Amino acid sequence: MPFQRMTPTLPQRIPRSFFLEADVLQASNKLLGHILATSIGGIVARGRIVEVEAYRGSDDKACHAYGNKRTPRTEVMFGQGGHAYVYLCYGIHHLFNIVTGPAGQADAVLIRALEPLPCSHGHMLKRRGMEKVQKRLTAGPGMLSQAMGITTALSGADLAAADSPVWLEWGSALPTETAIARSPRIGVGYAEECAAWPWRFTIKQSPWLSR
Repeated sequence: MPFQRMTPTLPQRIPRSFFLEADVLQASNKLLGHILATSIGGIVARGRIVEVEAYRGSDDKACHAYGNKRTPRTEVMFGQGGHAYVYLCYGIHHLFNIVTGPAGQADAVLIRALEPLPCSHGHMLKRRGMEKVQKRLTAGPGMLSQAMGITTALSGADLAAADSPVWLEWGSALPTETAIARSPRIGVGYAEECAAWPWRFTIKQSPWLSR
């Protein structure tokens, strides 16, 4: 079976402890299948995480905090796991990352693709200026952020706070180990040897993958 059914006994929102995994690769793996949710402007949207990429501040040349470099933009990455790191790419795409691990580690996971939940289709389509549900609705980091109403204004948001406008919920069907694929990250050719690291994690066969 490619998925394992879960019946969580914890609150619907995923708690802080989930984000404190010290190994960003394990943290990335664990995110697949869970639900990203937002409440922006009174609109609640949800999507199942199907594709992520791991970034490590200490030695990863593809990471904004490579060499543990602190800047005003990356300062949030040095905080405790469970905070949002949202940055602008090419001046137009708002890319949503989840900080993981203990404070000071500067690791984060980029959410690259979501499977939009049916209850959110109408709101997502309106935000994306689309008329029908198709792959480009949320199959890409910039696309999913637009569909979910995520912008850089949310950078630093605490996903574990009860009043946070962005949070994670437990997924009801999580992929088994054999249902997860690993491959090199996308668009990091500048990162020299780090570009080949297989730090992109995807749910195999999902029609919502970015590529």
